[in-house]
Amino acid sequence: MGTHDLPNDPPHSLARDTSDRTLSTGAPGGAAAGHIGPYRLLQMLGEGGMGEVWLAEQKTPIHRTVALKLIKAGMDTKSVVARFESEQQALALMDHPSIAKVFDAGSTAEGRPYFVMEYVPGLPISEYCDNHRLPMRERLELFMQVCDGVQHAHQKAIIHRDLKPSNVLVVEHDNNAAPKIIDFGLAKAIAQRLTDKTMFTELGVMMGTPEYMSPEQADQREQNIDTRTDVYSLGVILYQLLVGALPFDVKTLRAAGMEALLRAIREQEPPKPSTRIRSMGEDSAASAEKRREEPRTFARHLRGELDWITMKALEKDRTRRYGTPAELGADIGRHLHNEPVRAHPPSPGYLAGKYIRRHQLGVAAAAAGLLLLVGFAITQAVELRRITRERDRADRITAFMTNMFKVSDPSEARGNTVTAREILDKAATEIDTGLSNDPQLQAKMMHTMAVTYDGLGLYSRAQPLLERAVEIQRRTLGPGSPDTLKSMAELASVRAREGHYAESEKLIREILEIRRRVLGPEHPDTLNSMNDLAVALMGEGRYAEAEKLERETIDTQRRVLGPDDRYTLISMSNLALTLMDEGQYAESEKLNREILEIRRRVLGPEHPDTLNSMTSVAGSLMDEGRYAEAEKLERETLDIQRRVLGPEHPETLREIGYLALTLMDEGRYAEAERLERETLDIQRHVLGPEHPDTLNSMNLLADTLMDEGQYAESEKLNREMLEIRLRVLGPKHANTLRSMNNLAVDLSHEKRYGEAENLFREAIQAADKTNHPDVLNDLWYNFACAAAITGRRDEALEYLGRAVDLGFSNADAMAADNDLKSLQADPRFEALVAKAHQGAAAVQKSN
Repeated sequence: MGTHDLPNDPPHSLARDTSDRTLSTGAPGGAAAGHIGPYRLLQMLGEGGMGEVWLAEQKTPIHRTVALKLIKAGMDTKSVVARFESEQQALALMDHPSIAKVFDAGSTAEGRPYFVMEYVPGLPISEYCDNHRLPMRERLELFMQVCDGVQHAHQKAIIHRDLKPSNVLVVEHDNNAAPKIIDFGLAKAIAQRLTDKTMFTELGVMMGTPEYMSPEQADQREQNIDTRTDVYSLGVILYQLLVGALPFDVKTLRAAGMEALLRAIREQEPPKPSTRIRSMGEDSAASAEKRREEPRTFARHLRGELDWITMKALEKDRTRRYGTPAELGADIGRHLHNEPVRAHPPSPGYLAGKYIRRHQLGVAAAAAGLLLLVGFAITQAVELRRITRERDRADRITAFMTNMFKVSDPSEARGNTVTAREILDKAATEIDTGLSNDPQLQAKMMHTMAVTYDGLGLYSRAQPLLERAVEIQRRTLGPGSPDTLKSMAELASVRAREGHYAESEKLIREILEIRRRVLGPEHPDTLNSMNDLAVALMGEGRYAEAEKLERETIDTQRRVLGPDDRYTLISMSNLALTLMDEGQYAESEKLNREILEIRRRVLGPEHPDTLNSMTSVAGSLMDEGRYAEAEKLERETLDIQRRVLGPEHPETLREIGYLALTLMDEGRYAEAERLERETLDIQRHVLGPEHPDTLNSMNLLADTLMDEGQYAESEKLNREMLEIRLRVLGPKHANTLRSMNNLAVDLSHEKRYGEAENLFREAIQAADKTNHPDVLNDLWYNFACAAAITGRRDEALEYLGRAVDLGFSNADAMAADNDLKSLQADPRFEALVAKAHQGAAAVQKSN
């Protein structure tokens, strides 16, 4: 199995066996001549160790020319049939314009399997490009289509494992060149077996064509072949398209024997394309002519980004290669659009390390002394250049940081009672004067402090710092500076968290306009801003607009960044959230499962992003009322987090909270309460009593106690939480108002209606002034419930009407709420339910 004698690729073919092969253009002969089913064999196109490829004519049900691949007589062993059937199945799984299609399959009267596929009367991509003297840009654009086709195969969980120019044929349609990938005879399934008989990869058997083989394929002990193997082979093809030669001198290596060739693939670093051109002598002029390049500038045009991109694809260490063909194609696209590429030259330290590993004994002693001297000299030179420029900045930072810790008068001797929060507050009040001589550093420090406040949920403290940072950066760096845009994006995020979605949207649109103009519409930062805008629209309840923008963003990200890119998946996650808000739970679940599948495949089952996706899928199941399935997935996620992250990691503790919510929905309050108490104890110890996660867990436990009828204990917990939020967040913060709401509900259930009413009215007044419409809805609704359970029917209906007028449209919840039971026979209540239903229908229609 596999290619053993390094055959030369034939110049014209369409579907080749991966065994030893020859090419025949003679008349049909042998047992295969004549007809097979509805196909008349015209001419043998290729013959390999296990099969033959024939040009055939199909008469019915349609007339067309096809390629028919047939197992040779006497070759129908179990392993050969397995390889044959897997190639058929691999091609059948795929539907892409750059991959040859399968039309039919069957067996001859003698029982020899065959399959029929698209006839591709093309040339190998390297030969086509040379024959047509395609310039560099057109070669790269053609190659990007190949990357897209291989990416499609990977999405279908198929690795080709034998990519080379003769397996990438180019045909012309309407004077446009189109590549077709053929010969999946060595294809490997990633996620499933291709056929019941598939058993290709055997220890000690070489798979693929050595000139295009990845280092891991060249190591016969290596069995863990993944999609990056095809990326390496694509890198060799790219090298050949650019240079006109392979990375290695294959003739010399062949002469030295197979083992020498394989060792070179595993260990020898290929020269950069521009270096290879300079070493080709007179041949470089012929290569330049085929690419419409001037010989004297040929190497210079390859130097830089094309060198970097090619060498990244050819990395021996596959963790340093492009992760997917889409990433390789995207970087070529960035080069063609004059955008910054992701590839960059290896660092001197990395190259030195590789050299030392290859020549450990010869250079160990000399390298140690030389590196010490060179490192010392470089360090001194760099420091001498930097010392004058940085000394003043270091002095300013030192003075500012020292002053930060002088929180109180020394005579008070507070010592260790100074908290990190006090230090941060002190710095925030003095940042305007402390670094006034260095505005750029001042703005950067303001940004950092604001991010810290944001993480603590102290948005009102983060906002003025960010506004000041943006003002300074616009003045000193310009409105299009990356630092300015970064601070603007953080400010937009904070404004959204404060509920000021319109202001957030305005800022994001300004950022997006600048990035589109400066970076281009398909730059990753531009796409991130489109995603941010969609999130802002979600916050405003403009779900239809958000969904449209998210789908547009995802389509571009899939094409430019690749479907497996982290930011593509983030945008997909946001779309899933939007669909959930629109009530499209099934589609939201489907999208979350797609994201989970990609992250499991690309990142592994235990990566934090994969675990987040598992949580998202569980959330979708909860929305659909499938609590048992959600609980099962949450417990699976929690088991991994406890093992990988530890039992006290914040993400682990959050997952316990999600599980507790599911248990509450299932009516298993005692189990939920036990989990919540354990989590809260850990968070108080690890994160502190004022951390947002600790407060969220307190809120969850209080809700559970309320559902269990333990109103006194729920009240105690809500009072403690309100006291903390008043002190930390202030009286106008949305979460503070939510705590007031929860406490008022407790008091209502304890029949302390006077206290509850005062608290409801205070919270409603604050929510109305500070523009928190979602909180205001909840307050009026709960105020109505409180009035209903104390027998104040008219007041209850009045407050319920205000909630409905504000957009409260959960009519089903109204009709099923036990607290409103006394109102349900009243015609006014029925009218409010009908109005709420109308509101919900209007929102759904607008979306």
